[in-house]
Amino acid sequence: MQKLSDAELSVMEVLWSGDDFVLGELVDALKAKNHWSRNTVHTYLTRMEKKNLVKIDRNLEPHRYRYALTLEDYQKEERSRLLNKVYQGSVTDLMSAFLKDSKITPEEKEQLNQILDEMEV
Repeated sequence: MQKLSDAELSVMEVLWSGDDFVLGELVDALKAKNHWSRNTVHTYLTRMEKKNLVKIDRNLEPHRYRYALTLEDYQKEERSRLLNKVYQGSVTDLMSAFLKDSKITPEEKEQLNQILDEMEV
């Protein structure tokens, strides 16, 4: 999967927030955030369909739009990209950097310990 542009991510965030949408609903949601016109939103949607990011159901009137790329798959890809690009694939280096720069609660520490204990390595 290729990296999403900021504009594509804006569209996907709206799509991930529900099941499916008509164009007007997407225009309203994106106009509040990005001030895009109806034509701009439609152009993004059709381009993103070609990239297999969006599904358009043209059998219904009005057409229905939904995500093709799940939030979970996107997050997984971004984590992998960050891990490999910045930390050369080292999970230890990534986790150490986050933990050194952030304060975690005792509960979060316990959760992390539990995750590590449950992992099959």
